[in-house]
Amino acid sequence: METPLTQHIVANRPPLSLKEYEQVGGYQSVRKVLKQMTPAEVTELVKASNLKGRGGAGFSTGMKWSFVPMDVPGPKYLICNADEMEPGTFKDRLLLEGNPHQLIEGMIVAAYAIQANVSYVFLRWAYKLAAHEITKAIQEAYDAGYLGKNILGTGFNLDMHLHTGVGRYICGEETALINALQGKRANPRAKPPFPQVSGLYGKPTIVNNVETLSCLPHIVNNGAEWFKGLSKSEDSGTKLYGVSGKVKRPGTWELPMGITVRELLEEYAGGMKDDVQFRGLLPGGASTDFLVEEHLDLKMDYPSITKAGSRMGTGTMIVLDDKTCPVGFVLNLQHFFAQESCGFCTPCRDGLPWVEKILLAMERGEGKPEHMNILEFHTQFLGPGNTFCALAPGAMEPLQSALKYFRADFERHITEHKCPWK
Repeated sequence: METPLTQHIVANRPPLSLKEYEQVGGYQSVRKVLKQMTPAEVTELVKASNLKGRGGAGFSTGMKWSFVPMDVPGPKYLICNADEMEPGTFKDRLLLEGNPHQLIEGMIVAAYAIQANVSYVFLRWAYKLAAHEITKAIQEAYDAGYLGKNILGTGFNLDMHLHTGVGRYICGEETALINALQGKRANPRAKPPFPQVSGLYGKPTIVNNVETLSCLPHIVNNGAEWFKGLSKSEDSGTKLYGVSGKVKRPGTWELPMGITVRELLEEYAGGMKDDVQFRGLLPGGASTDFLVEEHLDLKMDYPSITKAGSRMGTGTMIVLDDKTCPVGFVLNLQHFFAQESCGFCTPCRDGLPWVEKILLAMERGEGKPEHMNILEFHTQFLGPGNTFCALAPGAMEPLQSALKYFRADFERHITEHKCPWK
């Protein structure tokens, strides 16, 4: 099984230096695209590879690039979204700390494709080790001539900067990230215009995820068909999957796209701990709908998980066991989302604290029958199309699916006037 993204990452060992990275083929894709390919040819290659964004949306990377107008004057920008604030998600951290040169190489390829001359790594504030390693790697790339003016004598220029975020979940939304990068409040922007046309400082901008960008050197070096062949499904490539919760071996693994939920949970995460039983899981981080026993043989890819009524998201599942209260589980998530609302639109600003207040009342034994209807109302009122961005609809996904699959647990909190798990 090929693991291109993680093949040079070894636990408890520093990441490869630039010289070591070059010895295993590093920066060959930069030489190839700058000297042998046009920007349009790079975009078409990435389109043909069917690389989908690994940040959660699952949109075609090459298609996203193709929306950048190539004939407008002035600068274009490339931004790597390394904010990774989604609860339960830790896959990008492995790449950032374990092989930063792979990310930088991918960013040079992407910047060339869209003809961007300035790039940024927008990094989660808490990733201190990643910040250290990326800073070091960027300087090494400058010293070797892979960044800066006239890269490899080709006339292509690219500057790269590390920007550390202030620790807001909303910065993971690309337009809020752009506002934060400009020194503004991290509120999402209205779309259209989309960032590909008017992004950072009103100029064409592409925002891609760490894992997405890290795939690019391997696609350039090995071809679109090779990348497709890594997968077990219609979605191409490998994927960094993760599992957290009361399993025997929580962690993250690079596996073929389309591995089943059961394989990931039982073979790689080792199954549930001996004293608990499986009840459900969020397949792609905190803002996805629960899957349960009947879904264990689904492929972990974008269309299969969507068809089951959830989202693949980041591909990092959070597991619920039979000794953990589902109401308390969801309350913990709603507390996070309520705190992280930017406050721009009323449904999110006022609705999420209301949901949190009701769930907290249930946990305290103060739940009332009418609370069930209020929670159901919020899953609709804060749903898609009713808020300015996707934060509140994402927050409703674990709640609405918990009401579907674990409704009896919510009702017991009301009828028994206590949390049955306490």
